[in-house]
Amino acid sequence: MSTLTSKDEQPERPADLERARLWLTGHGLPDVPPTALLAKRLAVRQNTRLASQILLAVFIVALALVYTVGGPLEDASGANGPYPYRPLLLLALLVAAFVSAQALLDRRVRHVDRQAAAGLRRRAAHPVHLGWRAVLGPARAALAATTFACAIALTAGALAASAPGVRYAAGVLLVGLCAAAAVTAVQLRHVLTSPAVADDEPALTADALLRIEDAREVTAPTMVWCMPWYIPSASMAGTAVVWWNVAWFALIAGGAVTLVLITLRTARGAALARRGTTRHGRPADL
Repeated sequence: MSTLTSKDEQPERPADLERARLWLTGHGLPDVPPTALLAKRLAVRQNTRLASQILLAVFIVALALVYTVGGPLEDASGANGPYPYRPLLLLALLVAAFVSAQALLDRRVRHVDRQAAAGLRRRAAHPVHLGWRAVLGPARAALAATTFACAIALTAGALAASAPGVRYAAGVLLVGLCAAAAVTAVQLRHVLTSPAVADDEPALTADALLRIEDAREVTAPTMVWCMPWYIPSASMAGTAVVWWNVAWFALIAGGAVTLVLITLRTARGAALARRGTTRHGRPADL
């Protein structure tokens, strides 16, 4: 399997190789030996995923804070007046910061992949193009698209409410959902279009497995589930609160059950990776 030619490309910690071995074994590839190439790519992905989760948590808390400090102003009679501009500006800056920070994290992963590829003596390509059907699968793609579509439609419907507080909260939530959808689309595009980083068939199998894992990670509907969907209910009254909560609970519970069923019925990543690298024989040299 592939090795790196430069001393600088060796994993920074000896534990990275052991982590790569455990990762291969856990994904059904105990016969594939861990290498410095895989260890480095795996380490940067795990660190980036942790940073992305922290970034998402900060973004969600910030959305809730924007909702708390904002809202329609009240005139002397106590009626709701125009919306203040400062929270809207903060919301725009927050979305820009979230998207930019996530883009920097993704850029770090691609930078490490390019460094690893530059250290290979030869390059190999997948014998068949690994498109979204092979990497993600129609079921997972449909689940991600349906989850975002239902959440955005449900939130957009709240914009028609008569209460200004509900409309403001729904607007904040809608902006957050659109930002999450944009980040997911950009991440998935990078996963599908990035070139293979491998020089032989075992390395191609590991590369395909990384690609499958990345695609499943970025399209998981957990980002939608974690959004502060409950903030519009704070300004709702009567049965509207009940219907709002029931709709979101149904969306989350239905998505969770569907995700479990898809996971149980989908072939293991190792099987898909081997299928993609051996369908047309040996890997192609670049």
